[in-house]
Amino acid sequence: MKILIVSDSHDNLPNLKKALIFAKKEKIKTLIHCGDISSAETFYFLRNNFVGKIHAVRGNADNDLKNLSATAELKIGEIKIAANHYPAKARKLAKSQKYDFVFYGHNHRPWVRIIGKTILANPGTLDNSQPAPTVAILNAKTQKLELKILK
Repeated sequence: MKILIVSDSHDNLPNLKKALIFAKKEKIKTLIHCGDISSAETFYFLRNNFVGKIHAVRGNADNDLKNLSATAELKIGEIKIAANHYPAKARKLAKSQKYDFVFYGHNHRPWVRIIGKTILANPGTLDNSQPAPTVAILNAKTQKLELKILK
């Protein structure tokens, strides 16, 4: 089973569509969004166009999405995952060593770091602040994480 991790879509529907097309092609049924979806309309678009489970957290640009939690804690198979929007909070979660993976966004930079037994990762951004949109894919079976540029 593969999990798609995205962040900072900032209402960029063309890049969000690219991520959803990729998810469909790869038969991905779980999506984690690390915040800054931005508008309720974009959240509804995501919910209506992704066939599977969505776990989304609130970012600083999610003024219309106050019902989203600041942090998500998940267990998928044997993998313990936490997600939030902010790097400092994510580092704190990773240092707790309660999780196998911690995902975050906010700074738009794809990044992977290992802290003890925890992999801390930022999937990058789906907005237009980088040369190309990026995502992360976690294979829940092998626990292998990959950062990917969407074309």
